[in-house]
Parts: sequence; structure tokens; C-alpha cells
Amino acid sequence: MRLAFIACAVVCLLVPVARPGHAAGPGFVTLFDGRSLRGWQLVGGTGQGYLVRDGLLVCPAGGGGILFTERQYSDFVLRFEFRLDKAGNNGVAIRSPLGGSPAYEAMEIQLLDDNDPAYASLEPGQYCGSIYKVVPARRGALRKAGEWNVMEIAASGRRIRVTLNGTVVVNADLNTIRDPRIIADHPGIFRDRGYIGFMGHGPSEVAFRNVRIRDLSRPERPNTPPTGFRALFDGRTLNGWKGLVGNPPERARMSPEQLAAEQAKADERMRQHWKVADGVLVFDGKGDNLCTARDYCDFELLVDWKIEPGGDSGIYLRGCPQVQIWDNPAGSGGLYNNQQNPSAPARPADRPPGQWNRFRIIMVGERVHVFLNGELVVRNVVMENYWERGRPVYPCGQIELQNHGSPLYFRNIYIRPL
Repeated sequence: MRLAFIACAVVCLLVPVARPGHAAGPGFVTLFDGRSLRGWQLVGGTGQGYLVRDGLLVCPAGGGGILFTERQYSDFVLRFEFRLDKAGNNGVAIRSPLGGSPAYEAMEIQLLDDNDPAYASLEPGQYCGSIYKVVPARRGALRKAGEWNVMEIAASGRRIRVTLNGTVVVNADLNTIRDPRIIADHPGIFRDRGYIGFMGHGPSEVAFRNVRIRDLSRPERPNTPPTGFRALFDGRTLNGWKGLVGNPPERARMSPEQLAAEQAKADERMRQHWKVADGVLVFDGKGDNLCTARDYCDFELLVDWKIEPGGDSGIYLRGCPQVQIWDNPAGSGGLYNNQQNPSAPARPADRPPGQWNRFRIIMVGERVHVFLNGELVVRNVVMENYWERGRPVYPCGQIELQNHGSPLYFRNIYIRPL
């Protein structure tokens, strides 16, 4: 009996004791191995950047930059522990691109020593656990500087939940955000995938351990809208679409009877040139634009599109041209007909002709954000009224799939009114 007790004690001494929170649960994989920065990439590093010390991932007081994962994630559960020295300040970028500021072009979950006097007068959305300047966190769950904290960040579609030391401090549905100022400043809340990163800067050290993730990314089902969206195209029919009748000023001058007669003729032309094949809207290169049967005001729009070599198209917003689509080195996504405001995309982000591209277009008032294949190519730009240059863009109107005489392909067309 005594020998068995001694043997058990020896075995116990040989087995390392797990740190708090070490067992993250089934389905989780380790992002930080405790020995190296393998699997990570540093962007905009300063000083020592990040380093590994005593099994910890450390952003020293004189270091910083953004340490991103090498992989991108859409839906996930991220668990980690962090320790803030006095006045410590860091953050977790989620669904981020590698460029720009994740706090605005993605989302930042704030990590901050809330109790330090230096931070006594911040905005509510700047304290620990908050989606930075978007959704304030419930306060009081953070431990004192120098103590370890446990955080879980769960992202499922537009639902973001942050748990700090066992307390849910944020449980946000991003689809409920309607504030034009937030939408203007934080287009990144609309991103559906990207990198995870630690956003390091002074004035003091921040350390991490037990960084693990459960990847919940799911494949999309064709022509099936995400939560909060409705499908404009059902993948089978042209229901909900109509042919083009003139332009907005011309339609406004028509009597109801004239408009109905012209619409009937336009619908007949539309059915001759727009077809559905294998879940795709196909245009044969002849005819007119395809228009939504309903008008829309402020919205978030998703559109997948494909062109052939030399192809040219666009998306009319509220009946006004246009978010550009074309086979051109300048790239698609720009507000092509702007004269006073920027018209070109920030960078080309197109895939080659013959491959599918995705627009995410957010329109609030006169201002437009455009993502192309996950890249923010137009940020908060005023769209001008092409038809009546002296007037603002119309407050509501139809959405149109424009043609310029070349074959076109569209699918996965979803809208979410704002």
C-alpha cells in the first residue's frame, strides 16, 4: 500500500500541472504553442514587436504592432488568457484584413486596464471587452493589473459574444446597428471573415497564454440568405424582378397608366434576354438592365457576379449609376459616375474574368461603402445623382443589374434594409 502511494506521488510529480483554462474543450486547436511565433505574422511591428518568454506570448512595453494569425476565420470561438501590467492597452482584431486599422476596417475587442486613472474619461465603448466604439462592454469583470484574466470571443454570423472571467460583457447582434455615424466610421462590422490578431502598443507590457480557437466556419448554401437578409433572387425564377423603363425623372413624368403600359413592354423584353440556369441569373448580352420590383432606401446588399473577358456591367443603387463592374486594370467597385467625389476604387480587387466575385455594398443616406472580395475598395463616399446633378441621390429607388452588351452572370443576391 505504501509503495503504491509513493509510485502515485512520483507519477504526479512527473506530469505538468495545467495552467488555469488550459483545457479549452473539444474541437479547439492551439494557436500559440508556447515556444515560438509559428502560425503568426507581424504587421506594422515596432520595437521588439512580440516575443515568447517563459511560455508566454508577450507584447513588451517598448514593442507592438499587430500579430495576426496566418489563417482567416469567419465563425469561431476564441479562448485565451491575458495579463495587463499597470495601464496595459491591447486589443483583439477579429475578421480583419492585414492592412488598415482593424478597429475600423474590422472589429477590435478592447483589452485595457480599466482601473488605471489614465483611462478615467474614455467613451463607454473603449473599455475592456467592448467592440471598440461600437458596442460598450458591461464593466466590473476585469481583474486587477498583474492578474490573469480569461476571455472568450464567440463570433457566429452577426452575433458577437464576449465573456470575461465568466461574465458575458457583450452579447451583440450587429444587424441591429443603425446609427449612421457608427456605420460611416466602422464599415468593418460588416465583414464576414478575416484574420485574428493581437493589437499591441504601449505604455506597458501585456502577456497572453493558452490561446486556442474552435473554427465554426460553414460553407454557404447557394442562394440562401444569411441571417437578417432576404434573397432578391431565389435561384429558380425571375420573381421579384422587372424590366427597365427609362430613368427616374422619365418615370416620374409618366401617368400611372403610361407607366403600367411601358412596364409591361419592358417585362416582355426582359424575359427574352435574362434567364435562370443552374441557380444563376444569366444575361445574353442584349436588352436592358434587370431591376428589382421593389424600391429600397438604406441597405446592405450582397451580390456575386461574373463577367467574360472585356465584360462591362454595374450595380445601380436607388436607380442611379453605378458601382462599376468591368474587365479593367483599374478594378471594379468604384462609383463610376461621380464627378465631385471620388469615383475610382482604392485598389483593384477583382478576380480574373470567368471567376466569381462578391460585392458587399452598404448605402446609408448618400454615402456608400463597397467591399469587393473582402477588400474595402470604397469607404464612406458620397454617391452623386447622375440623372439630376444638382440634386442629392434619391432617398429610395430600385436596384438594377446593368448591362453594356456583354454576357453577365449573377447569383447569391441578398439585401438587408437598414
